[in-house]
Amino acid sequence: FSPQHLDDDTVLGSNWITENNVQHSLSQTTKTTRKPYCGYTQQTLSKREQVEQELLLAAIQWPKPPDGKISFAQSTDPTHSDFVIVKPSRFFKVGDQLEVLVRMRDFQGKPKQYGGDYLQARIHSPGLKAGAAGRIVDCHNGLYKIFFTLLWPGEVKVSVSLVHPSEAVQVLLRLREERPDRVYFKSSFKSGRYSETTECNVCLPGGLPVCNFTDLYTGEPWFCYKPRKLSCASRISHAKGGYLKGLLTQEESLFFQSDVNIKRPILSSGPDSVIVKPKAFTDSSGMDRAEDPTTSPSGYYFEDQWRSRTHWIHNFNKSDDITECLQGKVIHLFGDSTIRQWFEYLTAFVPDLVEFNLGSPKNVGPFMSVDLKHNILLRFRCHGPPIRFSTVFSSELRYIANELNGIVGGRNTVVAITIWSHFSTFPVEVYIRRLRNIRRAVLQLLDRSPKTSVVIRTANVQELGPEVSLFNSDWYSFQLDSVMRKMFSGIAVHFVDAWEMSVAHYLPHNLHPNEIIVKNQIDAFLSYVCPLQT
Repeated sequence: FSPQHLDDDTVLGSNWITENNVQHSLSQTTKTTRKPYCGYTQQTLSKREQVEQELLLAAIQWPKPPDGKISFAQSTDPTHSDFVIVKPSRFFKVGDQLEVLVRMRDFQGKPKQYGGDYLQARIHSPGLKAGAAGRIVDCHNGLYKIFFTLLWPGEVKVSVSLVHPSEAVQVLLRLREERPDRVYFKSSFKSGRYSETTECNVCLPGGLPVCNFTDLYTGEPWFCYKPRKLSCASRISHAKGGYLKGLLTQEESLFFQSDVNIKRPILSSGPDSVIVKPKAFTDSSGMDRAEDPTTSPSGYYFEDQWRSRTHWIHNFNKSDDITECLQGKVIHLFGDSTIRQWFEYLTAFVPDLVEFNLGSPKNVGPFMSVDLKHNILLRFRCHGPPIRFSTVFSSELRYIANELNGIVGGRNTVVAITIWSHFSTFPVEVYIRRLRNIRRAVLQLLDRSPKTSVVIRTANVQELGPEVSLFNSDWYSFQLDSVMRKMFSGIAVHFVDAWEMSVAHYLPHNLHPNEIIVKNQIDAFLSYVCPLQT
């Protein structure tokens, strides 16, 4: 933490916390481990919440390598590893399962004896612009099985990549538990012409007076160090502070090398494609109809169009189609920059939908677009802290759950939510709490106004390098996304599977997926809002 707000007076105030009569000096803060001001360690959970949290954490438990130090040479090497298609020359038809066996080896070419590597896999036919994600099963012995459902005819190629070796995942786990401060935040406090800036987080080391900005309604924790001279009430803004450096030991950093073991292809030792024949008779029952966020795969691309296996997707290729669908509706988009992309896409694509300038900071919001002719209102607002945006005014720093409580709802109200990326640096309990609050508000909204459309956009994969991996790895996103899908299953909400839509596509991974992928997300979204009358 930064020493700019150290002082020796124990300041007392009602709206922030200080420890009893602590002498605040740097030497003491570093020597003695003080009780930090941590939101997630002091949650009081009901029995039901406790049980759910334990089940969720158990469900995302990741296999551990054997105890003891594992050298880089003994870690997983994608180049020495390979995969084989099980029975590649057998007769395949649309609808069949394809099984792939992946065999992991280390840098000395020795077979790995344990699991825990993080893989991504897809099947694709480049000429058809077709693709689908695979389901990966860890056999815990250095072998992995990948299952694909063959959903279109033609030559279908298999691609497998090692996102992180198991040894790297262990480092990510350690960072998540031990270094929730690796992204830090700051707030500005201002009174008249005098201003100060202090550090903020979900969790701050103890020993200094802090401002307690825990939300009164949701109980979401947030703390800033108290400014020297100003009161906590003088906070005017929130911003991203920065990213900590030097998080890894020399040995650990070897597990995170771009051209060696981050998102590297694993090649086949035999054929890497199969020929798939069309179904013998016309069978349109390719739909599994019921919406289940765990259907695998949830959909596939064909000619660059996403086809869901759980509901019909209508392609909104003309702006008039979108206008017709959204006429008379209010659309609320809540979350991070990946749903802000929806706001930007719709505003740019629909001519009558014009952005109303609210004077908000660029990329931060809130934003609003209006179509007066067709009575459409589109709004975007970012989720509450932790959020790595610069700079959000304090008055605009709102929690999704509280915003949902202010929405009347009804058949002309549409709500879309995404919340994941800014939680990857914290223990999963922080995320579970946030989703519990949002879920409660969603259930209340649907209870008072059952015709409200509520859509959740999942996480997506992104480009990874040695730095990004420590803060925003797909492995973190995958864990959070698994939690989100479990917590919102069995509720009357719809999912736009941005995860599979980013894994299955041929374009390089990007935190903010390319426009063609965004268009497919929007088509899926609007198909829920305006289902085809069948």
